[in-house]
Parts: sequence; structure tokens; C-alpha cells
Amino acid sequence: MDNITGKVALITGGATGIGAAYVKELFKRGMKAATLLDIHDNGKDLADEMNSCYGDNKALFVKADVTNFEAFKGGFEANMKKFYQLDLVINNAGIMRDRTWERMIDINIKGTITGSLLGIQYMGKNHGGCGGTIVNTASIVGLQPFVGAPVYTGTKHFIIGFTRSMGTDFFYRLTGIRFLSVCPGLTKTQIVPDIEQSVLGGFPNLAKIFAREVNSVIPQSVERIAEGLNTMLNEGENGSIWVGENDEPIYEVVIPDRKTFKKERC
Repeated sequence: MDNITGKVALITGGATGIGAAYVKELFKRGMKAATLLDIHDNGKDLADEMNSCYGDNKALFVKADVTNFEAFKGGFEANMKKFYQLDLVINNAGIMRDRTWERMIDINIKGTITGSLLGIQYMGKNHGGCGGTIVNTASIVGLQPFVGAPVYTGTKHFIIGFTRSMGTDFFYRLTGIRFLSVCPGLTKTQIVPDIEQSVLGGFPNLAKIFAREVNSVIPQSVERIAEGLNTMLNEGENGSIWVGENDEPIYEVVIPDRKTFKKERC
């Protein structure tokens, strides 16, 4: 039996791309219900589709911006009012826009923090909940440099560090919540609609470098990442980091601790 069977999830960025693929995959695997939170109205269409396929009142769409705390919290409130249960939060909303990096930090970093803290508020044993799982979406570039988008890369490094830190015994004993992070490689989504608008201004040829780096990687389907999410939910240990790239099965990354960092000198 899959770990999602009978569970209720709240998924940000759930209207399109990887988020929509998560919704479809989790329902297929036995998810009880889900709240789709997104700024895009087509989330309503996806919710209607899921209700048509799996039964009335299985999916709820809430239009909200993760940078607006009250709207974001309202999504959690709407979920609890309708389903009376929450077991999984997936902080999936994110953009790649180094040109407007302040807005990107608000979405990628602040949105992930807010979603995680709200997840604890509504699922944590320290708040009267039953515990659960929070999945934060990083990126393969959260584990390596990426010249074309250094600010975006920094936001994804943050998510990995944040998730690993929240995924420690101190927080788990207090909340009963397992933290996981998924790092997709290049995936067929609309995260980069315009390269010129996605790179920092004032750096000649940066857009060309961006395009060269991106085009050197094999793109994968959103469905492959969604399959990987199911693997993570069934096998992932608290604080673990998972990579899905090159349209291959997802795998766990082992990040060395500082004791193994030091280079030997001759």
C-alpha cells in the first residue's frame, strides 16, 4: 500500500507543471483528497477533473499567492474546513526570474518557509495535530553551481539547507512531521518562459551561457518527477534529499557532514 493512501494533501503551485502532475499521481495512488493552491485560475479546471475522476468533493482549488500570508493561511483554513484533515504539504510553488530576484526570493524562499511553518501549525503534534510530511521543492542546481541563474540557484541551496535542518530529531520529536526535499533536474515546464527576462541584467552573454547550460541537459517529463514523489513518500527518511534527473528513476543524495569536508594536504 502506498504511503499516500487515505491521506489529504495541500499542494502549492498545484495548477500546472510538476504540481499538477503531483496531484494526478497522488490521486492515482489512493490519496483521499487534496487542496490545490495556485495563482493560476486553471487550477479550478484541474480540481474539477479530479472530482470527475475520483468522486465529488475530492479536490479543492484555492486561488492564492504564497507571498500573501493571509491568503496562504486561508488555503490551509479552507482545506481543514472542507476535509477536516491534513497529512501532507508540498511546497512546490517557485519561479526562475533572476531579473526580478526580489519577487523570486519572496516566492521560493519565503513561500517555502511560510508553507512549512503553516504545515507545522496545522499538522504538528505540538499544535494538537497528528504529524505528517512536508516536501519542499528544490532543484538539481541546489546541489551545484549554475552560472546562468545564480540567485535562483541560491534560493534552491537555501531550501535544501532549510529542509535538512528542519528534518532533524529536535523538530521531529516536537512536531511528528517528516521533512523531505525533491531536486528536479531540467523538466518540461514553463518555469523559463523567456531567457532574457530570467537572467540578471548587466552581464553580457549571460543569456547565452544560460541557454547553453540548459540545452546540455536531457529534459524529463513532469510525470517522471511525480513518480519519484511517490517513491520519496514511501521510502524517504526525515531530512533526506532526492534527485530526479535525465528522465531516470529518482535517487537519494547523501550529503557529507563537515567531518568529511577537509581536503588532505600533501
